[in-house]
Amino acid sequence: MAVSPTDPAWFLPHDRELGRMIHDLDGSTLGLGPAAAWPVAFQHALATVLRADAPMALLYGPDGVLFYNDAYRAIAGMRHPDILGRPIADALPELADFHRNVLDVVLAGGALAYRDQHVVLNRSGESEDVWLHIDFSPVVEPSGTPVAVLAVLKETTRRVEIEERLRIAQQAGGVGSFEWFPETGRLEVSDQYRRIWGLPAEGPVTDAMLSRLLHPDDRGEAAPQRLGRANPLDYTEYRRLDPVTGEVRWIARRGEVIAHEGQARRRFIGIVMDITARKRAENELATFAATLQERVTERTAELLRTQDALRQSQKMEALGNLTGGVAHDFNNLLQVISGNLQLLAEDIGGNERAERRVRHALAGVARGSKLASQLLAFGRRQPLAPKVVNVGRFIRDMDDLLRRTLGEAIEVETIVAGGLWNTLIDPGNVENALLNLAINARDAMDGQGRLTIEAGNAYLDASYVDALDDAEVAAGQYVLLAVTDTGHGIDATIVDKVFEPFFTTKAEGRGTGLGLSMVYGFVKQSGGHIKVYSEPGEGTTVKLYLPRTTQSEDIVVDVDAGPVTGGTETVLVAEDDDSVRETVVAMLADLGYRVLKARDAQSALSIIDSGIPIDLLFTDVVMPGALKSPELARKARERLPGVAVLFTSGYTENSIVHGGRLDEGVELLSKPYTRETLARRLRQILSAQALRNEGDPAAQVAAPASPPAARAVRIIVVEDDWLVRSTVVEMLQLRGHEVREAGDGHRAVALFDEAEADLLITDVGLPGISGIELAAMLRERRPALPVIFATGHAGTAGLPADPCSVVLAKPYGSTALNQAVTRLFSAPAGGGDVTPPGDGT
Repeated sequence: MAVSPTDPAWFLPHDRELGRMIHDLDGSTLGLGPAAAWPVAFQHALATVLRADAPMALLYGPDGVLFYNDAYRAIAGMRHPDILGRPIADALPELADFHRNVLDVVLAGGALAYRDQHVVLNRSGESEDVWLHIDFSPVVEPSGTPVAVLAVLKETTRRVEIEERLRIAQQAGGVGSFEWFPETGRLEVSDQYRRIWGLPAEGPVTDAMLSRLLHPDDRGEAAPQRLGRANPLDYTEYRRLDPVTGEVRWIARRGEVIAHEGQARRRFIGIVMDITARKRAENELATFAATLQERVTERTAELLRTQDALRQSQKMEALGNLTGGVAHDFNNLLQVISGNLQLLAEDIGGNERAERRVRHALAGVARGSKLASQLLAFGRRQPLAPKVVNVGRFIRDMDDLLRRTLGEAIEVETIVAGGLWNTLIDPGNVENALLNLAINARDAMDGQGRLTIEAGNAYLDASYVDALDDAEVAAGQYVLLAVTDTGHGIDATIVDKVFEPFFTTKAEGRGTGLGLSMVYGFVKQSGGHIKVYSEPGEGTTVKLYLPRTTQSEDIVVDVDAGPVTGGTETVLVAEDDDSVRETVVAMLADLGYRVLKARDAQSALSIIDSGIPIDLLFTDVVMPGALKSPELARKARERLPGVAVLFTSGYTENSIVHGGRLDEGVELLSKPYTRETLARRLRQILSAQALRNEGDPAAQVAAPASPPAARAVRIIVVEDDWLVRSTVVEMLQLRGHEVREAGDGHRAVALFDEAEADLLITDVGLPGISGIELAAMLRERRPALPVIFATGHAGTAGLPADPCSVVLAKPYGSTALNQAVTRLFSAPAGGGDVTPPGDGT
């Protein structure tokens, strides 16, 4: 069972027993917190350990909290699963000192290796001797800090015991003695000799008798006549074959020729030993050694693959974080530049030289944006919006674009197989991938040759996938998109490097080396597979295996087509970057929209709560503060069911993107964007929302009725809380008033001295000078100055009660504020009233 891509504990495989058990552990009782909050390096290490077939364990933190995989259960024995998730000193108390040393050394950055380490374990209800190979190494965070100890174990108890049995067999097999007389062939033997050979307890023993008991293959070497011929100290091993049962036993003979003075060497004296046990042990050990070598080779290769996978995972995580951070700031910067250039283009109409410079600058912005998007693609951090696409129809629709891009000197051939399956893929990224491959092919052919684009159905079987050594590729059905050129090909020594970022074989200045990296990242993020086949001088084929879907093909609408129009709706812009915010506000105002602005999600929610009618929330995804943008959008729709929402970002993190794909129903405009793209997306989203609102009564009555209008006046707003102050200023500016703002009474006096105001709106409880004192000071300069006193206190004691004063109780909305302004400037009397809160806005 695969892990859901939205599961925060993605690293715990549900198809492994220990993966499920660790998933069900209560991390808070272990002092670790929820699994999704565990250190990234530890998550990746745990994902690797749980998928390995060799016994592996992780000791997390200074107490060495024990996690292990399915293969480790044989070492844990009957203690499994009680020891899972426990400090190692509690889990294996008999080895507490041993593991304390391991934690001290490895968490300090060191490594330890033990071979045939003898330990005493109680894993079956009683103590037993166990021998192990153990390698300990640190699991390191990107900061360089070790957070856990990785243990790779192999039990060697069986081999050690075999070697011990062999040693014993060599020393205590039982020894029999004999003398052989070559003249007669007679032997004098001991009782132990008879027992070893299986001879009668009494009676003569001759070499002919022994020869009949020898294995036929050994009769020549073991014959008594050969005693001492090669060496006076003779040693021979041979087999004794039981004539009845056929049992074979091994016998070792060692002897020495004795020569009497003045005679030839005649008298042979020796001993025999039954070495059957030793021979069996040797054979068993030889067989074990052969299989051990094979298993060591397999395990070593597996460990290397595991380490490579872990390193690749950590590298991709680090690269993703790097590209995400760079893209966020870089795209914000590009948005400021792009937006201001487009606004500037409106101001310099008719100045050909200035217009040309602006066009060149905008082209540079586009190149920078492409570079950032390529980095995000390789790091698998781009937000994908997959659609059900028929690749064959998609290729045919791109035919004209490809021919214009490649030029007339390149022949383009398109082959689409019948019965082509659909694929779930991001259409824009497929187009970019195909264009990148075509442009690479054009350069490889030096602008002249044949380019073949093929689309067909494909099946990757298990044997092919296993040979890939890539855990991300699954066997199954795919839609194949292949691009083949007749260029100079790629040398075999570098073909594996072509997907690395910034690697290129082109001349300097002819490419960034990110085209194929982008294609690779996009295909892998989409759940597909990519393969390159090339021979120098014969051309190159790049095959993209895109995941098959059985769903019906979607209708893909080009939202970048059509006229550029503005509107009169009200748009709330939530953006923390001051420069970006001001640029976007100017672009929207230039398109005719009424614009409200907020510097973070909380400020935007305050404006929404004020009751101002809003048609669309345009919010950055990544902003500071406790309230995040997706939550802001949810709360906005709760308060205004008919509001449309458009997200924007240079990097989306994981707030609206999960599994590399945009969440269902989410609209995203990636930075940097052009004025034309912004205008088209706004009209598209507002029109779609209007259609939804027609069938939703709640949405139709969500916007409050427009309050009575007051004539435009000059107003000074004094409020020490910047969030409240900015909200009030927005309310007043939306009604066409000229507003200046101050955070305290001294600043307000200075503003009034610079230019008089028609109205003062002041909080009563200001620091330093109170609102009542401030009103008195300004009325000395201008008697009968209209004043709105805002207060959160229930009482009104001490507040002026005259026709030029209105008390507005907090919290208040735009309707109550507008009514207070209207009352002061349209009615001859009636001052001194307190406008109650809860006015429905």
